[in-house]
Amino acid sequence: MKNLQFNNLFKEKFQGSRVFITGHTGFKGSWLAYILHNLGAEVMGYALAPTKNQKNFDLLKLNSKIHHLDGNVNDREKLTKCLQSFEPEFVFHLAAQSLVLTSYEKPFETIFTNVMGSVNILEAVRECPSVRSLVYITSDKCYENVEWVWSYRENDLLGGHDPYSASKAAAEIVFSAYLRSYFIHMPFLGAASARAGNVIGGGDWSIDRIIPDCIRSIEAKKPVFLRNPNSTRPWQHVLEPLSGYLLLASRLHDEPKKLEGAWNFGPDSKEVLTVKEVAKTLIKHIGRGEIEMASSPVQVHEASLLQLNCEKANQFLGWYPRWRIDKTIEATAVWYKTILDGGSAEKITLSQIKEFFTD
Repeated sequence: MKNLQFNNLFKEKFQGSRVFITGHTGFKGSWLAYILHNLGAEVMGYALAPTKNQKNFDLLKLNSKIHHLDGNVNDREKLTKCLQSFEPEFVFHLAAQSLVLTSYEKPFETIFTNVMGSVNILEAVRECPSVRSLVYITSDKCYENVEWVWSYRENDLLGGHDPYSASKAAAEIVFSAYLRSYFIHMPFLGAASARAGNVIGGGDWSIDRIIPDCIRSIEAKKPVFLRNPNSTRPWQHVLEPLSGYLLLASRLHDEPKKLEGAWNFGPDSKEVLTVKEVAKTLIKHIGRGEIEMASSPVQVHEASLLQLNCEKANQFLGWYPRWRIDKTIEATAVWYKTILDGGSAEKITLSQIKEFFTD
């Protein structure tokens, strides 16, 4: 995908198509819905109503650009009815309880939504003959992470220390069962799961994430409080995995049985920085803010190292990361600075999409 242009392959594939997205009010989901709208797709989004921590849906004025339905993926009857009545060709499943710390506070809700909500979308797709391509997004945290230095491949052991990670591993196991039990007998359906993590970029307002925590502190003119400043992560811009999802979806549509299964989409192993380094660089680009360290780190378990091996996506999809970590943080800072200074979220978002796909 090194030379992929925003308006060639993707526009040819998605223009005029019908696309169903769960979780379109979230961070990645709102970017994906906006991209698809600009590619000329007719998009239906199914998700809970956006919360105060999901401002991007409103900032991008998605309610006037796509079909928006308030709905819970745990409501199987409503989800199935909405999917069948829309008759989409493409389905992207992103709806989830996506926060590790929240999963400690709400384990039942996290596991029920991330597992049974995913079962509901699989059942809905199974009963909807119009669907030709399903991209079922989970997380890099689905792997049994022993925090070794090697990268995890798609066939490595699944597991999870915390409720969130366990729920994503379970969601992957369920997907594999549906793929081998049902989708294998549906010759015109291509289905794949996608695993990515530590995504940053403009439009994320979630709690307990480094970038939105920094922005809220800067807005409030308070120090940025870092709970685990020395934890390392392989960071990637939100457009990186989304480009992988779109490429995977388009290829599944063309070659439904050749590319089924699990896929990793992650940054190069060199793109690893500590939380403190990311916060300091973000503040430098925005031009204001200061950092304050926690007196002691958070006591609940959070993985400090997790790297994905993306050779499968490299070889079979031609997908590679496009932006280095310095560009990723700079683009993220520019997006938020634009909003903090009263600029247009739509303009800066579209500008960054075009820049990303034409670099």
